[in-house]
Amino acid sequence: MPGKIHPMKHFFSLLIPLLAFLSSLAQQDNRGYLVRVGQRAPDDFTINLINGTTVSLKALRGKTVMLQFTASWCSVCRREIPHIEKEIWKRYQDKQFVLIGIDRDEPLDTVIAYHRMMKVSYPFALDPGALIFSRFASKDAGVTRNVLIDSSGRIVFLTRLYDPGEFRQLKAKIAQLMKD
Repeated sequence: MPGKIHPMKHFFSLLIPLLAFLSSLAQQDNRGYLVRVGQRAPDDFTINLINGTTVSLKALRGKTVMLQFTASWCSVCRREIPHIEKEIWKRYQDKQFVLIGIDRDEPLDTVIAYHRMMKVSYPFALDPGALIFSRFASKDAGVTRNVLIDSSGRIVFLTRLYDPGEFRQLKAKIAQLMKD
């Protein structure tokens, strides 16, 4: 009959988008991460710090690196930042440790104001369009997260939201890496 779609053709027209969707879910963990512990961290990008300097993750190889994804509008981030500042940054800033707060998709003046208001001494960076964020997590995933990368460039710990127990585990992993 003209105009009718064969049932198998209709089945496959529905199956293909469903398989693509399921594949995208399989690539994420249940917290929206696209990366996994043990994987080499994506490092083919440049980080633009709010002080005007740039750095690449690849150039930081040999150091322990923590990327803290944040945003000024994020209440959980605001709760976590003082702990990061006091319990991590102040303890390891003079060692082979790099901590960068990466602000998701906000203009420079907003990020500078947020950095000052939070009384943060570790560097903040811009992430226009969440392009750096999307290398680590699904673009529609929540922003409060930390990615800990060892000196060889491997991801060794991932956090999501601010959970005191998970934060203690993060600190313990940093202490282990820093042989502290």
